[in-house]
Amino acid sequence: MKFSFTEKLGHEFMSLAEALGSAALMLKSVVYWLIRSKFELSETLKQAVKIGVDSFTVTALTSFFTGMVLALQMGYSTKNLFNEPLFIGTLVAFSMLKELGPVLTSIVVAGRAGAVVTAEIGTMQVTEQIDALYTLGTNPTRYLLVPRYLAFLITLPLLTVFADFIGVMGGCIVGAVKLGVPASVYFDDIFTYLEIADFLHGFLKTYFFAFMIATVSCYKGLHTKGGAEGVGKSTTEAVVVSMVMVMVMDYFISALLVAVGV
Repeated sequence: MKFSFTEKLGHEFMSLAEALGSAALMLKSVVYWLIRSKFELSETLKQAVKIGVDSFTVTALTSFFTGMVLALQMGYSTKNLFNEPLFIGTLVAFSMLKELGPVLTSIVVAGRAGAVVTAEIGTMQVTEQIDALYTLGTNPTRYLLVPRYLAFLITLPLLTVFADFIGVMGGCIVGAVKLGVPASVYFDDIFTYLEIADFLHGFLKTYFFAFMIATVSCYKGLHTKGGAEGVGKSTTEAVVVSMVMVMVMDYFISALLVAVGV
């Protein structure tokens, strides 16, 4: 029993090492073709629409109601402590711009667009369309992966900016309707205490999240096996791993940015 446990542990360790090595080789190929190949504008724009534009509605709804519930909870909390809601705009803006905006947007994009990318590439893998690209003399990394990487890196930061604004506006509506905080006071708090570094703290993190989501989605798609069932399994794994990695990376990147003063 002890031997079987250690054998299983060793097998899992070797599988992890093999996966990390394969992902590193994939990243090496992506960087190479990103530098050396011709920019595929039409394909990149097509993927940007799938990843960014099609994810805007669910991102906007998530951010809007997140801003509303932040204002509601913080408003009543400060009201219980100080007999009136204080600094609602500052609290909502800081929460959205530094943490909730980029993290929630990345999770939504990972769940929606990341799943789409994995399913597309995974379907091409199990139906041998990727092998056909090699036969036709087209490198799959240049044709499939690079446009998707660029689309993630372009659209996720933009979606985060919209999410931040929509979340702040949702908090403003709740502040005015439920808490009696005028919009002028709400935004005055924001402009008084918020600095550009607070915005950059959350905005810069989205590039790391976008790169990670693209890597996980493309890797899981390229290593799909087992037909339609395998596509579903790879898609589920890609979404779960991406969401967990967003939360893990958020802490370490936040710690790094705080250390450098951002």
